[in-house]
Amino acid sequence: MRSLVTGGAGFIGSHLAEALYNRKDEVWVIDDLSTGRRKNIAHLEKAERFHFIEGTVLDSSLVSKTIKKVDRVFHLAASVGVKYVMENPLRSLINNIRGTEVVLEEASRRGCKVILFSTSEVYGKGNGYKFREDDDRVLGPTAVSRWSYASSKAVDEFLAFAYWRQHRLPVVIVRCFNTCGPRQTSTYGMVVPTFVEQALNGEPIAVYGDGTQTRCFSYVGDVVRGVLDLAESEGAVGEVFNIGTDEEVTVSELAERVKKITGSQSLIKYVPYEDVYHGEFEDMMRRVPDLSKIRESIGYSPRVNLTELLRIVVEDVKSELESLKKTVLTS
Repeated sequence: MRSLVTGGAGFIGSHLAEALYNRKDEVWVIDDLSTGRRKNIAHLEKAERFHFIEGTVLDSSLVSKTIKKVDRVFHLAASVGVKYVMENPLRSLINNIRGTEVVLEEASRRGCKVILFSTSEVYGKGNGYKFREDDDRVLGPTAVSRWSYASSKAVDEFLAFAYWRQHRLPVVIVRCFNTCGPRQTSTYGMVVPTFVEQALNGEPIAVYGDGTQTRCFSYVGDVVRGVLDLAESEGAVGEVFNIGTDEEVTVSELAERVKKITGSQSLIKYVPYEDVYHGEFEDMMRRVPDLSKIRESIGYSPRVNLTELLRIVVEDVKSELESLKKTVLTS
């Protein structure tokens, strides 16, 4: 196959591009490097079947030219991370909505399958139960920027379904739940690498809110495996799937487990949301996926549990910190 990964220099995108390449695909990556990192794909760039293009999915000419070369598109290019979205609300909305519109429009001209990456954020506040793909969505007021990311990704899903229903463009939508693993950066507010960095540096581990909110953290390798199986499944076309793990943990417990695995003496510090985001902020207290649909569709189940995942991330962050130290010492 010939595959395009938009946002392919990002955390999940780079793992997906690597997996596609290892499956013998010819792979194109478009990334504007606003949140992605060139180092994430450096090991692939000299390969014959790998092509990197620095550019944006807002560039319809570039997207059109590239889609003409491929059989399918994995669309990940987006503004991500609560911190980034809160600091760049307008740019995030434009990137997420207009970028997806361009990809779907150009893919539709060629009848090219699109696997659209969405997010658990679309569920909003939820109902206290495990999220099912057909659940109602409960969002806060539009004046609270926290909900703009959820809304932009929901619009992406509406666009994908509209292209499927009106133009029979084959689309598959995946809603990711807190994907983690090597190459994920703490820069945009991702909680696991942030906690690990703070623990390894002996800094206070900053838990936002009271720490009773629960999340499920999934290993990027599991997510990529599930996405590739969905991409090959004819029965997945025109459908939306939760993907991740349903192993639930409070954020306070997550901080304690990071401390234990790193052997850190860091204190756990509770920080009010208003001290971080300098304005109104709303959070969801429970975010747990119902994985019944993806399990029944392709037999998906996660293989890496939270303890294994944290150990993997700790080793990756240690390596990053050592690399930074060497850079500082030699500069």
